[in-house]
Amino acid sequence: MKKWLLFLCLTAGMQNLATADSSSAGDPEAGKAKSVTCAACHGNDGNSMIPMNPKIAGQHARYLEKQLMDFRTASKTGGQEGRNNAVMNGMAAALTDQDIKDLAAYYSDQKASEGTTPEDVIDVGGKLYRGGDVERGITACIACHGSRGNGTSLSNFPDISGQHPEYIKAQLEQFRSGTRANDLNGMMRDIAMKLTDEDIDVLSKYLGGLH
Repeated sequence: MKKWLLFLCLTAGMQNLATADSSSAGDPEAGKAKSVTCAACHGNDGNSMIPMNPKIAGQHARYLEKQLMDFRTASKTGGQEGRNNAVMNGMAAALTDQDIKDLAAYYSDQKASEGTTPEDVIDVGGKLYRGGDVERGITACIACHGSRGNGTSLSNFPDISGQHPEYIKAQLEQFRSGTRANDLNGMMRDIAMKLTDEDIDVLSKYLGGLH
């Protein structure tokens, strides 16, 4: 299973690269004008001050596009498809493809604020992030998200560095329960279902200071 997940991490970039040239680029300036309604939850520059709302400043544009499209899909299918979230479904429902590209372009151009990692989770969090747990079949996070948690644009693996621990924890719990299911080939669900509450708590806090 671990080798299979690593293979998917490597091939996902190839899949996305094949379609990279088929999409038009967004306009950051247009995205800034359209981001007014986003500011209440995500901050003016995408650095949310609300722990349960993600920082989206500096996030890969392609990843942001996918999430917005998935929220829009959920709004049209009653949450049966895409990524279901009561607030974001409504926000994304009326967005056009160009709106989504423009917003993604704007937020990806912003600089993400840094977070911190509590000293008591540095060792155990670092070991789990970098090495996973072979005995439990947990693939190392570094395999897809990189040594600094920056992910990669072409493979559509998000930048998770410096993110609010509360948000990361909520997403891992949702992947584990299956309530979030818009991950590529179920990769995050497969990993998260093997994580204990303690694992999730440690990883969520560890990522805050990873840059």
